[in-house]
Amino acid sequence: MTACQTERNTRMTRKYFGTDGIRGTANTGSMTADVAMRVGTAAGLQFVRGDHRHRVVIGKDTRLSGYMIEPALTAGFVSVGMDVILVGPMPTPAVAMLTRSLRADLGVVISASHNPYFDNGIKLFGPDGYKLSDETELEIERRMDSDMSDGLATSRDLGRASRLDDAEGRYIEFAKNTFRKSLTLDGLKIVIDCANGAAYKVAPTVLWELGAEVIKVGTSPDGFNINQDCGSTSPATMCEQVVAHGADIGIALDGDADRLVMADENGRLVDGDQLMAMIATSWQDRGRLTGDGLVATSMSNLGLERYLQSRGLGLVRTNVGDRYVVEEMRRNGYNLGGEQSGHIIMGDFNTTGDGLIAALQAIAVIARDGRPASEAARLFEPLPQLLKNVRYTTGQPLQDTFVQQAINDGGARLGDTGRVLIRESGTEPLIRVMAEGDDQGLVTSVVDDIVSVVENYVSAQG
Repeated sequence: MTACQTERNTRMTRKYFGTDGIRGTANTGSMTADVAMRVGTAAGLQFVRGDHRHRVVIGKDTRLSGYMIEPALTAGFVSVGMDVILVGPMPTPAVAMLTRSLRADLGVVISASHNPYFDNGIKLFGPDGYKLSDETELEIERRMDSDMSDGLATSRDLGRASRLDDAEGRYIEFAKNTFRKSLTLDGLKIVIDCANGAAYKVAPTVLWELGAEVIKVGTSPDGFNINQDCGSTSPATMCEQVVAHGADIGIALDGDADRLVMADENGRLVDGDQLMAMIATSWQDRGRLTGDGLVATSMSNLGLERYLQSRGLGLVRTNVGDRYVVEEMRRNGYNLGGEQSGHIIMGDFNTTGDGLIAALQAIAVIARDGRPASEAARLFEPLPQLLKNVRYTTGQPLQDTFVQQAINDGGARLGDTGRVLIRESGTEPLIRVMAEGDDQGLVTSVVDDIVSVVENYVSAQG
C-alpha cells in the first residue's frame, strides 16, 4: 500500500479545458459568450465528418448565465453547418444518453456541476456519449485560438436550431427502465433534493412513477439558488427532511445530477464509497459484476478497499475525476466505478456518472431485501479520513523540498495502515491535503502539519 502520493493535475496548465470541461466565473475569463461561440465553432469543425447532416445536442442546468452561453454555443455550431437540438435543463447523464439515442455527432452540457450559480461550464461528449479524450480537447483548443474562417459554412449550408419537446420524457423512461421490473417503490417514502438544478423535474417524476411517496426539496430554481444550501454538497436539509417526514431514505443530487449522496432513515449520510459497496455486493450476488471488482479514485476510503477484499473483489484506483474512472473501466472491462463524492458510473446503463440511476440501484437493494437503509447501506466502517484545502492560485506545480519532506514524514508516521494524498483540484484553485488511517488523532496531526507547510510555501509564492 502506498503511504504517500502526490497527484499532479496536468490539465491545469491548459488554457481552457480542466478535468471536467471548461469552467469559470460567468461572463469573465474563459466563460464569456465570445469564448462559448468559439468553443461551438471549434468543436463543430472537429466533429463535422462526412456528408451527412450533422447535429449536436445541447443541455444545461438552471443557472442564469445559461441564457448567455446557450445561444453563443448555438451560433458557433450553426456557423459551421451543424444542426442544434436544444433540450433545456437536463441532467448531464441525460444529455450523454440523448447524444447516443439521437445519433448526434456531439453532446454539450452547460453546467458548473456543484459550484455556485456565478460559475458555469461547458462539457463535451462525443457521438458515443463519452467525454472527449485529452487529445481531442487539445485539438479543439488549438482550433479556438486559430483563424477558423475557412471552415465556416456557406449561407445555404448554415445549421438550424430546434427544441426537442419530449427530452424529459425520453430520459424519464430511460431511467425507469434501469429499475428491476420485479421490484416496486410502493410503500417507500423518499426525500429527493435536486439542488435547484437540472433534475428538478425528472428526478421526482421517476421516483413517483415507480411508486414512491416523494418529498421534494430543491425543486424551485430561480437562476441563482442552484446548490445553495441544498444538494449533494449541502445535504443537511435533505437529512433533516428525512427525519421530519419519517422517510425511508433520502437522495441529494448536485446541480447537474451526475452525482449524489444519500441518507438512511435516521438522517445519516451515505457517501459514494458506501453506495459502491452496496451496489457491488448486490451485483456480485446476482452474477452481474464484471471485472471482479470496481474502479475508484485515490480519494476512496481504505475501508472500502478492505471490505471488497473480504468478498474476494479488487479495487483499482485512478486519479481523481470521473473521466479517469470511466477510462479505466472501459480499458479493463469493469461495469461499476465511481468516486467517494458520489459520481457512480454503471457501464451497463450509461457512459457517465448518473446520480438518479445510481440511487435507483441502491434503492433496489432496500426494496428487494426489506431491510432499512441503515443496515443495507452500512457495509463497512470507514477509516478516519480528513481532507483540508489550501487556496493556491499560481497554477504552477507544487514543487518544494520542505513540502515534499512534510508529505514523506506524514506517510512514515501513518505507516502501512494509512496513507497521505496531496493533489491539486481540477475545478477550483485549491491544494487538497488528505490523510487516513486507523488513528483519528494521528490522521488529524499529519494533515495539520502538512497544511501548515503548504500554507507557508503558498504565502512565500505571493
